[in-house]
Amino acid sequence: MRAYGIALRGEQVLLVRSSSPLIDPPLWWLPGGGIDFAESPVETLAREFEEETGLAAHDPVLFDVLSDVRRRPNGDRVHAVRIIYRVRAGEGELRDEVDGTTDRAQWFALSALDGVNLADFARRALHSLASK
Repeated sequence: MRAYGIALRGEQVLLVRSSSPLIDPPLWWLPGGGIDFAESPVETLAREFEEETGLAAHDPVLFDVLSDVRRRPNGDRVHAVRIIYRVRAGEGELRDEVDGTTDRAQWFALSALDGVNLADFARRALHSLASK
């Protein structure tokens, strides 16, 4: 299980980029990640969001729960249950994660996401956001 946050700033959404050099073009997704043992989804969201962006995730509200099966570059199949929250990104300076699963955090215009190599789950969540 994983927990992620959708943070909006006007007509922009905060995304993070995979640090894997095997993915070309680089893959982007919502800030968040895997739930550690004995950690709640909201605790995970707060920890991962800050690790990947340098910003706090405030006022989390459950938005959606998605399930997907995908293949890793090495061929392994992975089943992920993803808990998606709407959050308000805290004030501060956006920064990139160092030595993690992501290496860049960036605000993107919602209208420009068609040209971004966006993870399927993130695209589904943001498409659902647009329809609500």
